Amino acid sequence: MNSDNAPLSGIKVVDQTQALAGPYTTMILGDLGADVIKIEKPGIGDNSRQWAPPYIGDQSCYYLAVNRNKRGIALDIRAGGGREFIHKLARDADVFLTNLRTEAALQRHGIDYETLSAINPSLVYVSISGYGRIGPRAGQPGYDLVSQAESGTVALTGEVDGAPMRFPTPIADMTCGLFTVIGILAALRSRDQSGAGQFLDMSLQEGQMTWLANLAGEYFAEGRDPPRRGNRHPQVVPYEAVQAKDGDWFMLGVASDNVWGAFCRQVDRGDLASDPRFITNADRIANYDALLPIVRDIIRGKTCAEWLTELRAAGVPCGRINTVAEALGDPHVNERGFIVELEHPALGLIKSLATPIHLSDTPLVYRRHPPRLGEHSDEVAGELGYSPADIARLRADGVLA
Repeated sequence: MNSDNAPLSGIKVVDQTQALAGPYTTMILGDLGADVIKIEKPGIGDNSRQWAPPYIGDQSCYYLAVNRNKRGIALDIRAGGGREFIHKLARDADVFLTNLRTEAALQRHGIDYETLSAINPSLVYVSISGYGRIGPRAGQPGYDLVSQAESGTVALTGEVDGAPMRFPTPIADMTCGLFTVIGILAALRSRDQSGAGQFLDMSLQEGQMTWLANLAGEYFAEGRDPPRRGNRHPQVVPYEAVQAKDGDWFMLGVASDNVWGAFCRQVDRGDLASDPRFITNADRIANYDALLPIVRDIIRGKTCAEWLTELRAAGVPCGRINTVAEALGDPHVNERGFIVELEHPALGLIKSLATPIHLSDTPLVYRRHPPRLGEHSDEVAGELGYSPADIARLRADGVLA
């Protein structure tokens, strides 16, 4: 699909990141139409290429999931020729991203903010790290798992009497990536007005801590740690998993007093709607231990499919607890184009999840398969003015692969 009409058409992004937070950011920018040039280490590549099995062919499924819509070059930034190459890339770039964690490393390779912004004052420069560029822990290594733990979210996840539990996907990385996209778009908009680029300092820790949201509000109000509650919601009742007659579980979301009334009417229990213990949400929270056994007993009276049909018809939010296969096979999800299919020259048809943004006039574009290591090195070098002889010399010197 042509990207000329995409929102970020004409924006050039140089991506010197690896693993997940940075590549997830730049995949979204690529979906929005940006020309993303992904820099990887010759012979090694992005760390996520080694995060396998499973594989598709010889490619890590992890890598394939977050690297579409990019052109890939294999460049050794440690070499003198590599520094010159990346400076040429930055000269006409709009955005540069790195996740090298220390300022010393950035300066050593000549890709710190001061150096690149002197070359290109309109550059939006993005640093992604575990803890950011300032503060007592600046420069320390950070990973998704550690950020989940330190943010307070792992302590709140899992069964009430069980062990702390990490979220099964790299939520800290992905959240940092999403906020980074927002920051980049804001910086580009600011540049439209001022002409000047700026520095973005993004951290996994802060991104993950945003998930505390209402739980942080609970702590600020009461001054004590919120307890682990399992599926129970601290401010809404009934709002959790329930088990139907056939043993299947589904989520029941009675998030307002109006919905509570609709639920009571649908299950033919008007007495619950008028019971002074349960009239308002605050009443239901105060009398949770009395209410939930009643609700659970009602739900055990019919199958999951029967309840989903009846409750949805009554306007009561509810949903089956799907497996991954069931979620990805949902006809509604597929009708909305959420599964992206791209032809890979070595692997055939590969699938990934779309970026869930639907723009009526400037739609997102899914046009490039995740690049093989160094797939576009010659192409990008030629665009920077390197001759075929120059490119051959860079390859002979181990700068380019």
